[in-house]
Amino acid sequence: MSSSSSSSPPFSPRDLMLAMAVVVIWGVNFVVMKWGLRSLTPFELGAMRYICAAFPLVLFIKPPKVHWRWVVLFGLLQGVGQFGFLFTALKVGMTASLASVILQTQVFLTAVWTWVLLRGKPARPLIAGMCIAALGLGCLLINELRSNGTGGTTLAGLLLVLCAATSWSCSNVVVRLAQKENASYDPVAFITWGSLMPIIPFIALSAWLDDGDIGKWTQLQTWQQIPLLAWASIAYLGWIATTIGYGLWTQLIQRYSANRVAPFSLCVPVIGLSTGMLMLGEKVTPWQWAGAVLVVLALVVVIWGGRLVEAARRKRL
Repeated sequence: MSSSSSSSPPFSPRDLMLAMAVVVIWGVNFVVMKWGLRSLTPFELGAMRYICAAFPLVLFIKPPKVHWRWVVLFGLLQGVGQFGFLFTALKVGMTASLASVILQTQVFLTAVWTWVLLRGKPARPLIAGMCIAALGLGCLLINELRSNGTGGTTLAGLLLVLCAATSWSCSNVVVRLAQKENASYDPVAFITWGSLMPIIPFIALSAWLDDGDIGKWTQLQTWQQIPLLAWASIAYLGWIATTIGYGLWTQLIQRYSANRVAPFSLCVPVIGLSTGMLMLGEKVTPWQWAGAVLVVLALVVVIWGGRLVEAARRKRL
């Protein structure tokens, strides 16, 4: 099966609504991460996120009907890779708003990996949309540069978020490869069993880099000391952002090419800016508004650009 954008069916109204639901879930995600990191280290939050995502569903859902290598690779890339890097970036020097922007470079990286590995050359509307989105991301980055380093961002934070974006793009391709092996596999089972894979690596990283006490994970006092806000963050990140969000995301990649699904995440910074204003009292500058508008325009071009061009051709004929 080709993964070219041109060979994929058009998005149904239902799938468009599901894609936008994921955008909202992930847009709020960054504020929730910041809340969780007030009380937990990046590796503690990562382990607890995936414990929550895997249980209790893994006790009731059968393993997905795909080779285990795809489940393991997805869990490590999307879990330890994407969120290990992202949580660490947010902790060492990265604002939630800028993280939501930089992470969207996964769209371009997904297109590159899909082209190289799956021969899924992007269609013209996707290329045009990515160019417009690049301008929007540039506006948002210019805003951060104009802050003269006073916005809570460090070079280490920027590099770590880029590493997170790379991991996300690779996990998108893994989903597509699993789909080529078995087009009818259950995405919820895939996400649930994949969520088991990051747990032990995160606990090991916590024991190695946090305090060296791996025994704390079996102590009741450890769990009792976690504040209610942190528990709410863990539940949101585990069940809503991971099980529901990535379950829907994987389902969409099953039906369409990774190149066509990935651009939806370009709206995440728009939601991130809005939630930052409402929940954190952040100010939105003209540069940020310009970037948000360009990102939405890019999404419109990617989704409807081909149809509009085809309609214009038919009128000329």
